[in-house]
Amino acid sequence: MCTGLRKDVLDPAQDRKDDAYKWLLHNTKRYKEAEGILVNTFLELEPNAIKALQEPGLDKPPVYPIGPLVNVGKQESSKDGIEEESECLTWLDNQPLGSVLYVSFGSGGALTCEQFDELAHGLADSEQRFLWVIRSPSQIADASFFNPHSQNDPLTFLPPGFLERTKGRGFVIPSWAPQAQILAHPSTGGFLTHCGWNSTLESIVSGVPLIAWPLYAEQRMNAVLLAEDIHVALRAHAGEDGMVRREEVARVVKGLMEGEEGKGVRNKMKEMKEGASRVLNDNGTSTKALNLVTLKWKAHQRELKQNGNH
Repeated sequence: MCTGLRKDVLDPAQDRKDDAYKWLLHNTKRYKEAEGILVNTFLELEPNAIKALQEPGLDKPPVYPIGPLVNVGKQESSKDGIEEESECLTWLDNQPLGSVLYVSFGSGGALTCEQFDELAHGLADSEQRFLWVIRSPSQIADASFFNPHSQNDPLTFLPPGFLERTKGRGFVIPSWAPQAQILAHPSTGGFLTHCGWNSTLESIVSGVPLIAWPLYAEQRMNAVLLAEDIHVALRAHAGEDGMVRREEVARVVKGLMEGEEGKGVRNKMKEMKEGASRVLNDNGTSTKALNLVTLKWKAHQRELKQNGNH
């Protein structure tokens, strides 16, 4: 049973005076106008939520869980990123199986300077192998969405001596990395993530256990689901000042990569990976849900033709 608190609810629902809250209500009320809603999730991942959504009720459109839908192929990168992509995958090739923690806060996530520094020291103190996608620090958690091409070199924000201290067991790549390929790599044994939904599904499909470090939007809700409900993640806990200190970073990284608690979430994630594979089989629940949508769509098209509409 999830024990998430009010502060874990998605950002637009936190302040009823905010325009974002009003738009959330407006769009939520319009759901009933839909003929059906496709959701990129699956039964084993969110059984209680799906059951509640699919219960018959007035003005409740049918909900079809058709996931997990992820991009598992080769991802596009900029010309500047091709060399780094090749280097990081080659580096992974030379690491022991399941030994590397992948660290990324997604395409839009950013840390403050102080938090960036604490994370760096914590990774170094953990003495674990890691592959870290770094972005320039910012006071705004989703700053990279609004300024994706920052002129600041993120490498200049690393603590003095960090690269020398972590040489051989750490790999730092600026701004972008081939995430799907990294998560599918046999040397990757953990993922420190912002808990964005795409990243969550990619990690589940690859069976990689998580460290949950949410930043904004609905990510705190996702973190509660992952850590407290289905137990495929450990939570990185912030102090009263909102900062995840280096001691906590080192603790949770060690816990996931070599501790008993890490073994537990690893086993749970293996089960979730198997469940994700089952639902996409020919007789899987997600495949059946998508087939049902297809049948209804075709029937609707036939009806339009019979009525002379095109």
